[in-house]
Amino acid sequence: MRSAALDQTQEQEPSRGRFRKSLKVPAAIPTWAGPAVTAQPSTTLGALHGTHQASLSFVLLQMFRKFLRIRRRKTGSTAAEGPAKPDSGLTELQAEPDVSPDSAERSEDSDASATETWAKALHSSKTEDVAITNSNNEETQGITNTDTTPTPTMIHAPTMDFFEESAVLSQQQVPGIVRNIHQSLVSHVSVDARLQIDLVRLAEEHPADVVLTLLRCAPTCDRAAAMMWRTIGSSGPAVEKVLPTLLRVMEDWPLHRMCTSDGDNEDVFALAATLVIWVIVQVPACNKAMIPYSSHLFVALLFHVVITTQQTPPEEVDNFWRACQEEHRLPSKPNRFAVQVMKALLYQLRCDRVVKAMKHKRGWDMLLCADTQHYAVGLLAREMCNILVPFCSRIAFHLLQPLSREAPHWDLPFLAFLVEVLKFLDLTKSGVSILKIMSRHLQSECRERRRLALRGLVVLSKDPLTARRMCSVSQSLLELLGDADGDVVSMSLRVFRNVLQHKDILVSSTTAPKLAEALLLLFDHDNSYVQVLSLELFFRVMDLVVDEGKKPLEKILSQSLLPLFFYCHDENQRIAKGCSLLQALAQEHGSCVLGCGAISGSLLLSRPLRKHCFVWPSS
Repeated sequence: MRSAALDQTQEQEPSRGRFRKSLKVPAAIPTWAGPAVTAQPSTTLGALHGTHQASLSFVLLQMFRKFLRIRRRKTGSTAAEGPAKPDSGLTELQAEPDVSPDSAERSEDSDASATETWAKALHSSKTEDVAITNSNNEETQGITNTDTTPTPTMIHAPTMDFFEESAVLSQQQVPGIVRNIHQSLVSHVSVDARLQIDLVRLAEEHPADVVLTLLRCAPTCDRAAAMMWRTIGSSGPAVEKVLPTLLRVMEDWPLHRMCTSDGDNEDVFALAATLVIWVIVQVPACNKAMIPYSSHLFVALLFHVVITTQQTPPEEVDNFWRACQEEHRLPSKPNRFAVQVMKALLYQLRCDRVVKAMKHKRGWDMLLCADTQHYAVGLLAREMCNILVPFCSRIAFHLLQPLSREAPHWDLPFLAFLVEVLKFLDLTKSGVSILKIMSRHLQSECRERRRLALRGLVVLSKDPLTARRMCSVSQSLLELLGDADGDVVSMSLRVFRNVLQHKDILVSSTTAPKLAEALLLLFDHDNSYVQVLSLELFFRVMDLVVDEGKKPLEKILSQSLLPLFFYCHDENQRIAKGCSLLQALAQEHGSCVLGCGAISGSLLLSRPLRKHCFVWPSS
């Protein structure tokens, strides 16, 4: 008789006066952005007699039976005192709309439509302490339900209340609970309010176990896992707890190995964590919680863009991404997906102008090409600095660690970003680390690295404290003065000039002759800007050399007088003005500038030196 009325039969328990409602499950349930799969009958704990959930372990089942006895004792005494109240937990999480213009590439719309369709089609199911609401909005146990919203399908899994009352929950049980929750959600389209609360509390109290276990049992983030991640994303405290673990996984390319409390140390794909970030970042409730981690997250996403562009992914990573692509209709290349997540993050930070400017200047396309990637990252940094200077400063701080390691061949884009934001950084805290990074790249055989390092040194040399520490790069800068690239020579001269402009800095006796000889060769350089800088720096060296270095410079100075005299009539006014300086000094001492041999170098080297000066570079 029960089987004939299985679709909609209400069965009253005489001892408790409560109703139970059976559920007829449709033959097929649409998956998240995928084909329909055959659904299994609901395995709700505490439902019709005879129901069995094979996925729960024997231990958990025994614990849950103990929980039922506790619940019956509690509810049996209060059943006659008043009407049952509906559960006031969290509402059902729906897939959020895309926040970026690239919504066509995302698969959340299909999830939302599937959830909405089947939530209306399925009958509501509540057991034990949750009252049943009739579809015709009539009374349940004498209580009128004024809520006309269809109740979604609900399931029950081991809850935190159960473990608190039974006092047997341990750290080792968390991975098993997470796996059971995921398995229970495979044949359902939503998470009930009680389970949402329990899942959030699990994530807050055991974030590492929850993250790693869910990444292992659902690496491609299937529909059930996506519901769980959205549930976690709806809670700010839970997001703050799980993000550090997700970031560690993302940074450990291509596989991350970390043991959970149950001893599982199976490798986790770094791209699986990126896929999870893609799901979470679309939940509006997570925006505030993600702000403290946004700079670290940006660096991790940039790392994925760079590494997947510069290197061919291993075969296992390629196979994994192919599975993700088929399940979620993602871009064919993981670097394109990482750029897509980066755009979503920038939209969340209200950097719409940055995204649009990069698109207008074709920066996103350059970011996906290995040869132009560092140009694109520099462009991105400049656009971001126009809006979010503090954000860029924090990004630069996170870039110091990967750049401080032995130079891998793919770190050029990181260096490009750091150079663009150097002028906004507090060098009192990070000046030493940044100077070491620039010094190492200055000696690189890669021309682009040397150019970026020189640009960084130009900025660093403007800081007095950092300039005194730049002795280690003086020899490399001297060698670069003979480079064929005019830009490299001019940046090297600017570094020297900036250093010597600081108060109480003198040129050492060993460096002054080498620098003067190198500058003398630049007087007739093809680049007029190089000529001007070399002349200015030449006179600066003559003025700031220590007493011990004056005599060696006299011969060099005598050799420079004749070419300097001719440059006094140069068309470039800055060059002519600089060269006329020597003539004025000579006339002041009653000598003729035309007689080079009659002019003593001491005319320029006889100026009294200030006391308590810093000699650069120090020995």
